[in-house]
Amino acid sequence: MFVTMTGELTICDASPGDAGAIAEIYAHYVLESTATFETEPPDEAESARRMRELAEGGYPFLVMRDGPGGSGRVLGFGFAHRYGPRVGYRYSVETTIYVRADSLGRGIGSRLLQALLSECERRGFRQAFAVIAASEPASVVLHARAGYLPVGTLAGAGWKHGQWIDVFLMQRKLGPGNETLPA
Repeated sequence: MFVTMTGELTICDASPGDAGAIAEIYAHYVLESTATFETEPPDEAESARRMRELAEGGYPFLVMRDGPGGSGRVLGFGFAHRYGPRVGYRYSVETTIYVRADSLGRGIGSRLLQALLSECERRGFRQAFAVIAASEPASVVLHARAGYLPVGTLAGAGWKHGQWIDVFLMQRKLGPGNETLPA
């Protein structure tokens, strides 16, 4: 179990009871932004199913809560999943972070991303990728500050809200990266 506390904020493993808050946070981005190319927000049941699938696959899914001992509301969430479907990608993950719209600018995304990367390293993953809509510069900055480097641009890869959107690919080594053989 992953838990870290800073003052009144706690980062910990997501629980099934967090699915409603996660769905609510994500719905904002689905409906109001180009941070995701989904166009229909998943409901609580679908969010719970996705969380369960990631946990069963050995991937981390974290939340940040406010309040004493993490007893308050979910302010953000982050998870990792296999970068590609083929077995050769088993040591590479794609990371995702979303912060409650009314909690932006408080460093929540940075702390969540650092905790997520640490948990990915602990689980033996070697490379982290971020797939970021170019229309979301704050996400590019967040990942760059966490050590991700740009590795490519997919021109016009997504279509949302009546526009073509470029996608930036960023990559960060986890632990020894590809400098050693996996265990």
